[in-house]
Amino acid sequence: MLLLTLLFWFAVAFLFLSSVLPFSKIAHGAVRGIAFPREQFFVLSLAMILLSVFVLEPQPRVFAICALGIAAAIHVGYIVKFTPIWTKQSVGANQAELADTGTHVTLIAANVKQSNRDYQQLVDLIKEEQPDIATALEVDQDWVDALYDALKDDYQHWVKVPKSNSYGIVLMSNLPLSQTQVRELLVDDVPSIRTHVQTKSGQNWRLYIIHPEPPVPNHDTKGRDGEIAMTGIEAGKDDLPVVVTGDLNDVAWSAPTRRFQRLSGLLDPRVGRGFYNTFHAGIPLLRWPLDHLFHSSEFRLIRMDRLRHIGSDHFPILFSLALTNIKKANSTPEPSDASERDEVKEIVEEERQNDREAIGTDWEND
Repeated sequence: MLLLTLLFWFAVAFLFLSSVLPFSKIAHGAVRGIAFPREQFFVLSLAMILLSVFVLEPQPRVFAICALGIAAAIHVGYIVKFTPIWTKQSVGANQAELADTGTHVTLIAANVKQSNRDYQQLVDLIKEEQPDIATALEVDQDWVDALYDALKDDYQHWVKVPKSNSYGIVLMSNLPLSQTQVRELLVDDVPSIRTHVQTKSGQNWRLYIIHPEPPVPNHDTKGRDGEIAMTGIEAGKDDLPVVVTGDLNDVAWSAPTRRFQRLSGLLDPRVGRGFYNTFHAGIPLLRWPLDHLFHSSEFRLIRMDRLRHIGSDHFPILFSLALTNIKKANSTPEPSDASERDEVKEIVEEERQNDREAIGTDWEND
């Protein structure tokens, strides 16, 4: 009984700390990673409150319920905005916008997991959905070759950035691309793509694809946080309508992602609609929204779906948007301020002084 009680109090302390520690500005994987399982921690906090009735005496039970209640309230405060009770950010397309198909853009984003060699599953999915744009992350040369061989007749425009370190990107498009840049924004061998896109009706917009480093317990997250923030600042200054997509290796409710929204002003279509958890595809009880799409307010949402499993540890995700000439949103992110931009500048400057390999480049060899 003593051991059970000790384990119970350890769990109470952990759940309480996990709720408040991400409030800090500590850019470290051990801290940032704790923000991922807020859904799971919320449910676990409620379960622990019920369990306290059976394992604790009345006086300590009150203390435990208070601590767990605070933890549950904090966790749910972060995730509630991704439920239907919250005001949506993205505006749904109306009938006229649905009918104007020349303005539509359908995009599939898929982290394929480099060691996954079931190329055909993604090929079949793309052929089935027929998106205007598809992007695959974690692609090496074999992945790029397999996708190109199977889909070169379906897509006219390709940007191929194969990497053997799990940071490769391939972009395929039926919409014209121009002014395409492949850049390593902050960390060597961690590429991103910035390109100009034109809809079927001739409207111009900008697409950013990023896949920064993951948070790991033994390393800081300045490379990841800095790249996300730099993309947000650039997107916020862009003179064209913008879409940013990719595996951010971060959850939708985290401090860096919320800062990205403040810096960019872009909308998250999941707000008020659902979590759309894409990782981990193989572990149903441990899933989080790591694959994202954010868009400027000229876009209207037509469709958003998490697609079927393709052998990766991520599910692909599909977004269909209509581009209009009018900025409109049900709600918008809070604006950024000068102190936040100074904080980003400091993170970026510190990371640029580091001479290191990208995090996780040897994971596929394990």
